[in-house]
Amino acid sequence: MERPQWSAISGIIGDLQRTLDDAAQTRQQVMEITGTAWSDDRMIKAVVGPRGQLVELEIDPRVYRTPNSKALSASILATVRAAVEDANRKTREVMERVMPKTAGFLGKTDFDVMMDNHDADLPQALRKREEEGNGYVS
Repeated sequence: MERPQWSAISGIIGDLQRTLDDAAQTRQQVMEITGTAWSDDRMIKAVVGPRGQLVELEIDPRVYRTPNSKALSASILATVRAAVEDANRKTREVMERVMPKTAGFLGKTDFDVMMDNHDADLPQALRKREEEGNGYVS
């Protein structure tokens, strides 16, 4: 049996302790994140909060010149999704700065799955992860 590498274990414990010590500050940073996106035609602007909730929606009045409710709906949804992706990217950047570098040995976590998928796609992504033997489904 090989002896444990105590210096590596000590490093992991130190990283985890620093992460825990900074948890309140990290939570505050994450809760202040917003994501913003504009539609391709720049007629719609969406701003979402840190959990993807829509907090601002601007629709240029020119969209009413050629009314098309289905196109408007699709454009709003696509813009909100892009804003959520922006917020997720910012959240991931914060988490990558504060999470211990040694956490990589855990592999892809459910947090990663949640950040990589939109809410509508999340149940299917978690189920797939469970079927692959990598997680759980609630």
